[in-house]
Amino acid sequence: MNIGLMTDSVAALSTNEALDLAAELEVDTIEFTTGNWSTAPHLNLDALLASETAREELSAAVRDRGLRLSALNASGNQLHPVTGAEQDRVVHDTIRLAGLLGVPTVVLMSGLPAAPGDKTPNWITTCWPPETTEVLEHQWDIAVGYWRQLAAFAQEHEVRLAVEMHANQLVYNAPTLLRLREAVGPVVGANMDPSHLMWMGADPVQSVKALDGAIHHVHAKDTRLESERLGLTSRLETLPFDRVAERAWNYITLGDGHSGGTAFWSEFIAALNASGYAGTLSIEHEDLSRTPVDGVRRSVDLLRAALATEPVA
Repeated sequence: MNIGLMTDSVAALSTNEALDLAAELEVDTIEFTTGNWSTAPHLNLDALLASETAREELSAAVRDRGLRLSALNASGNQLHPVTGAEQDRVVHDTIRLAGLLGVPTVVLMSGLPAAPGDKTPNWITTCWPPETTEVLEHQWDIAVGYWRQLAAFAQEHEVRLAVEMHANQLVYNAPTLLRLREAVGPVVGANMDPSHLMWMGADPVQSVKALDGAIHHVHAKDTRLESERLGLTSRLETLPFDRVAERAWNYITLGDGHSGGTAFWSEFIAALNASGYAGTLSIEHEDLSRTPVDGVRRSVDLLRAALATEPVA
């Protein structure tokens, strides 16, 4: 298993500065975003698709620093009833670019359709009242049809798809990920980001075990549950991320959140090993209480310590 950097973690840095930081920290891999929910601060998707020279220059910039590209990331909602077509274009173009660059994995979300006739997606989180179940099955019918086409397209480009289990998406936990994978095939697997599972109340280690052999990529990202606020509001949180002191949970630098220290991350890594995962732990830093570079440095140190003290799964 190796340590990587998802470059949106240091979005204010230039591409070369982000690569220099990764080289300085002696991480192994880089994950670039290409658009949709990200501003794609470090690469231009259209320009890279149009120019072999631009692709060669990017590959050289990564290679010359002793790094490798682990994944491209096109996360968004390509099944949105209004903006989905443009987001879908980014997803397909990202798969094309991954194939041209020899990048094995594209990270993305499952997407979330709307109910019939609606203009906004509906995340169904309850079985009552009865119409919620009808909406959910309608969403799955749409999603499976879309994903079968997308999986075939990815296979044509020799790319696998790592779906992040995320709130307000059809796939948000291990059972829904496995449902999509069963319907579409093994080109679809998980981008295992434990931070979202943490605040939703799922156990990331149990989820890794359930996804045995179905994990394509991993984001190293942590969450801290704010116990005093949590007791009043539940884990359902709608306040903006910058209102840290008022929220029931917050994204936090690795080791400052779930369980604290290296214990959780050592157990998590052991479970990944036992499940057959031997890829990248791609650091995604979104802690507003630390500067991005400081948070990334601390996260690299934490993962190195966890890898060195991994218990038997």
